[in-house]
Amino acid sequence: MNRLELRRAARWATRLKVRRDKLRRPELTVEGTLRRMVGLTLEADGCEAPVGSRCLVRNHDGSEVEAEVVGFGGERLYLMPTADLHGLTPNARVIPKGRDSEAKVGPALLGRVLDGSGRPLDGRGPIDADDRVPLVGRAINPLDRAPIKEPLDVGVRAINALFTVGRGQRMGLFAGSGVGKSVLLGMMTRYTTADVVVVGLIGERGREVKEFIENILGDEGRQRSVVVAAPADNSPLMRLHGAMLATSIAEYFRDQGLQVLLLMDSLTRYAQAQREIGLAIGEPPTTKGYPPSVFAKLPHLVERAGNGKDGGGSITAFYTVLAEGDDQNDPVADAARAILDGHLVLSRRLADAGHYPAIDIEASVSRAMLNITDSDQRKAVQHFKQLYSLFQQNEDLINVGAYQRGSDARIDAAINAYPRLMEFLKQDFDASQDFASSREALMRLLFPPNTEQQ
Repeated sequence: MNRLELRRAARWATRLKVRRDKLRRPELTVEGTLRRMVGLTLEADGCEAPVGSRCLVRNHDGSEVEAEVVGFGGERLYLMPTADLHGLTPNARVIPKGRDSEAKVGPALLGRVLDGSGRPLDGRGPIDADDRVPLVGRAINPLDRAPIKEPLDVGVRAINALFTVGRGQRMGLFAGSGVGKSVLLGMMTRYTTADVVVVGLIGERGREVKEFIENILGDEGRQRSVVVAAPADNSPLMRLHGAMLATSIAEYFRDQGLQVLLLMDSLTRYAQAQREIGLAIGEPPTTKGYPPSVFAKLPHLVERAGNGKDGGGSITAFYTVLAEGDDQNDPVADAARAILDGHLVLSRRLADAGHYPAIDIEASVSRAMLNITDSDQRKAVQHFKQLYSLFQQNEDLINVGAYQRGSDARIDAAINAYPRLMEFLKQDFDASQDFASSREALMRLLFPPNTEQQ
């Protein structure tokens, strides 16, 4: 028997073995059995389904729970449920549904509040949306993306003037708990010039959802907004899906040629949800208990935002990052800082002093600002930061009277300008200031009429 005949015989033997195995286990292509439950993870055997697809777990009493395939090992599938597992019994049937997770999208979503599965939470009836898009999104060729070249007005003077945000930019909002990040998000939601606002409230307290919608968003902001709420008591899978659903909705409106503002609170809760899933299926922890999949998921979510093709729409995104213990080197904060186009850091010291928005000027940056502002504004921003930083560096000496006026002309100028700088940075929640007036106020503050530029 020559070499060619040997290869043919080997191929036929392999095919016969596969067919024999299928005859021995015909249930693999139909449904399986729930064998084990550890924490929130279900283990099933006897069925096959791809990662990311949905399965129904049917109990003996006829009740059903939907679950998603999050991994496999050998002939076992690892499933994560989307709802409460109370009452689940051993040997429940596991039925693959044969489809990936999708989101219903359409103009009817405006003004509505959804959960992580896309079901309405506002009691206003079903949503008339027939278009479907995948939750995982579709990758965009980076060479097809339009460059960031136009500013987006967010209605906040300090951001418009000092950290100008471009259409299609991804910004981080870094803060500890209780320093005003939700209020700042609400201001941007109400006062931005974007066509559509998509808000993702991921892993926050359930009480805050209603407060954000009624007190911060308000009726005016809600009319052009879509809110996706997946509170902390939802399963980790639903929290992941909430963030992905908000991004999918933003992508839909961007593909319609609209300018979209995506606000996600918070990226940290998204990472923590993925950490729960990763650890539950046996993934090894690395930095502070976060498994490697967390740091792979973060850029996959963030990269979905941004500009579309030239002449199309854009998604300008703000992701809040909860710095645990005000630690700016937290693993999630550090990873997010590397993949975003800039970050605004909120200072607890300023918030405790009643200064809102409590933006730390020295620690914040907008990486796209160079391409969307003129030289006069950039010069004014540089001068503003120099004066602010000089005062901060010498504040202790100034406060105790150790600094003598006239010792340094630059410090004298910083002392004289500091009250006006701080007043410029403050803004009431009910006040709005557009981009043009913000820029004008900055120029008037630093370079008053009839005086030489300092």
